[in-house]
Amino acid sequence: MNTTNMKQIMARAFVAALLAGLAACGGGGGGSSSTSATGNTTSNSTTTTPATSTTATTNTVSSATPTATPTASTAANTVPVVVSFTQFNRANSPLASVTICTAGTGATANCSTIDNVLVDTESFGLRLFASAIPSSTLNTLNAQTQTSTGATIAECALFGSGYTWGTVRNVDLKMSGEVAQNVPIQVVSDSTLAASAPSACQQQPVLAQPTDLGANGILGVGVAPQDCGGQCVSNSPAGTYYACSGTSCGVANEPLAQQVGNPVQFFATDNNGVVLEMPAVGSTGAVSSTGTLVFGIDTQANNTLAGAGATVLGTDLSGDFTATYNGVTYTSNAFFDSGSSVLFFQDSSIGSSALKYYIPSTTLSRSVSIAGTNLVTATVDFNVANANTLFATGNYAFNDMAASMTSVFDMGMPFFYGRHVYYGITGTASAGGGTGPYVAFTSS
Repeated sequence: MNTTNMKQIMARAFVAALLAGLAACGGGGGGSSSTSATGNTTSNSTTTTPATSTTATTNTVSSATPTATPTASTAANTVPVVVSFTQFNRANSPLASVTICTAGTGATANCSTIDNVLVDTESFGLRLFASAIPSSTLNTLNAQTQTSTGATIAECALFGSGYTWGTVRNVDLKMSGEVAQNVPIQVVSDSTLAASAPSACQQQPVLAQPTDLGANGILGVGVAPQDCGGQCVSNSPAGTYYACSGTSCGVANEPLAQQVGNPVQFFATDNNGVVLEMPAVGSTGAVSSTGTLVFGIDTQANNTLAGAGATVLGTDLSGDFTATYNGVTYTSNAFFDSGSSVLFFQDSSIGSSALKYYIPSTTLSRSVSIAGTNLVTATVDFNVANANTLFATGNYAFNDMAASMTSVFDMGMPFFYGRHVYYGITGTASAGGGTGPYVAFTSS
């Protein structure tokens, strides 16, 4: 895990702990708007690889009220993404369903569909709570073991609201018409793992059950192919992969092919990235919002980036770029993160609650300048409303909810409403984005 990632994670953890107390407030929309599951788990390195086909452009401006509409979620490379009331009572939580099956069966044997999985564009890999997987499927999923010792491979993953600890198992994955075979996933709180999380992992509250997270799992579809990358292949750092025998665990190296990673890369086609598309919502929010997660970029008529008039930003290997707000520059510390339920940034001129939500007396207009590693720049306008007022509406989807956070500029779920946001996987290419990693967006 690189220093930049740790800085982001710890900053988000601080705010998440403060926000968690709001879970029961504000009526229907008063579900906790903590970060839920944000943050990079790990990344391949700190080296930057810009999108190669994009040349520097003059600054563009993206409106605070974007109007793009989502593609219908009826094609084989699409699944619906829903923000609404669930048993977890979380606002701005984009949820989808995934189907997992016994590995090596072409997604045809012992399959179960897991609903209410958080779509997280700033992490990498599928993580499901063991309690959310029916035993008829779970018991058929082979756990990874260390070749030399036979010890069980376990993983610790750090997020903005806590950490997950569990085994690594392989599955066949199906989402709509897309099938991925032999995908390594993390099974969180797996009862077959006798060992507790090592101390290097226990830096934040544990996410031990779905109610801790507000979802049955995390679908990490950010730009990194693996959640740790080359640094875990040899001389693996503490706090990531472990080999466990009984109650004892030691740091383990993990080959790239066995690491938990973005499952989209395993699809036969439509495997170079994703597009998250959400409809616009009004200034007081909406009871629910249904968008679309589209697989592939420039691979089908419904995921075109080339010629779409998008802003394409080259990023580092975690999907991060640079932002400047109020004279402060966040170098490679800004990101578009659907797993964050609000916009997180620091502005001492805006009043905030004890839980760090911004609560201005009237809705404020703000803007942030962003820049990719490919020298593309843009200005994004956004609004900041009173969070207490928004929660009182009973709504669940908000485009103008924000909270205080230092060190990063986290453009969370409010940014996504009314936009198409693209994520190009590292090392893959598209006609409109060049070679990943990159992010891109359209606003109309």
